[in-house]
Amino acid sequence: MTSLRSAPNPGGPRRKATEAPALAVAAVAKRLGVAPATLRTWDRRYGLGPSEHTAGSHRRYTADDVARLVIMRRLTLEGVAPVDAARAALDADEAELALEIEVEDSDDADDADGAERSDDGDGDPEPGAAPSPAAETPSGGVRLLRAVPRASDDEPVRLGAPRPTSVSDVVDAAIAFDQKKCDQLLRIAPGADPGHWWSTLVEPALHRIAERTFLASPGEMPEVVFSNATLAALREYTHASEEALVAGGGPPPNHPSRMRRIVLIFAAPGEQVPLAAHALAAALGAQGAMARIVTGSATAHRSLELVTMVRPAAIAVVTMQPRPVLDVVHTLHEANPDLPIFVGLANDEAAASLPYASTVQRVRSFTGLLHEALAVVR
Repeated sequence: MTSLRSAPNPGGPRRKATEAPALAVAAVAKRLGVAPATLRTWDRRYGLGPSEHTAGSHRRYTADDVARLVIMRRLTLEGVAPVDAARAALDADEAELALEIEVEDSDDADDADGAERSDDGDGDPEPGAAPSPAAETPSGGVRLLRAVPRASDDEPVRLGAPRPTSVSDVVDAAIAFDQKKCDQLLRIAPGADPGHWWSTLVEPALHRIAERTFLASPGEMPEVVFSNATLAALREYTHASEEALVAGGGPPPNHPSRMRRIVLIFAAPGEQVPLAAHALAAALGAQGAMARIVTGSATAHRSLELVTMVRPAAIAVVTMQPRPVLDVVHTLHEANPDLPIFVGLANDEAAASLPYASTVQRVRSFTGLLHEALAVVR
């Protein structure tokens, strides 16, 4: 079993106590946006505890202790196993700790400056101004840690430079139940690629939220906050794209010329919010293809009626379930053996139940599913 060393001796290189007073566990927990019990667990399991002792045997977290906890939390939010994240935090050298402290101080200064502006009545941002990348304080008053950007060996971190939205940013906003912040972070810029947005930002964040365990109050669900922000971003992007197309002289969405080569997208039964299906439809639309998502009750009879009425160029079945029920694929293939059907599945065992036919193709990734559908409609 891997042994983890304790935090460095408090006599080592640290900032002076007058510059950074030692903090109690409750203060550190509030600063990082974690429960005090989590800090005690990290202390007990990994040795990431307070290293300064005061009169009465009270233990306090020094600036370096907090910096190590910042590293621990950032890495775990990025999907690193806790034991590996703790090892990295304990092995961090003086320069890495100084960087974490500098970022924390910068964020604290930004928060204080924002509060001062609010007191002066000048806290509202200018119209059209981009949201500040600094960590915000949710309505509950707990300041959440944001992920700290890492530069390459040849490029130093520029603390004042804007940075793209990270997966950790989105996860932090969702678990803070901050709908407004999540909406801002997931907004798709005009002209951006929804497929890339889904694969690099939304899907990783969705998986990370699904892996977490939460203690929430009634009416609070991180998954709902995240899903609402995702659907709102796709809806806003699609409406803006359609308006631009029509303004440029193109046909409206329901024009017969655009409905001839349509892709019908089904979600597997039990898919509560088929986010991947909506993302695929938006990604197809960004490439000039028409797509519609089948929502609501999609029984075998209704699915056959839809296909007969719409006469799609292809069908895509999208699911994020590990073992989905794929009866709709069998039903549609038996009634339309020449109709191309693409099924997005990462699970090999689930793929074994698909019909064996040249027109039914299993695709392992979202990007692959997008490209297969585009190849048919084009």
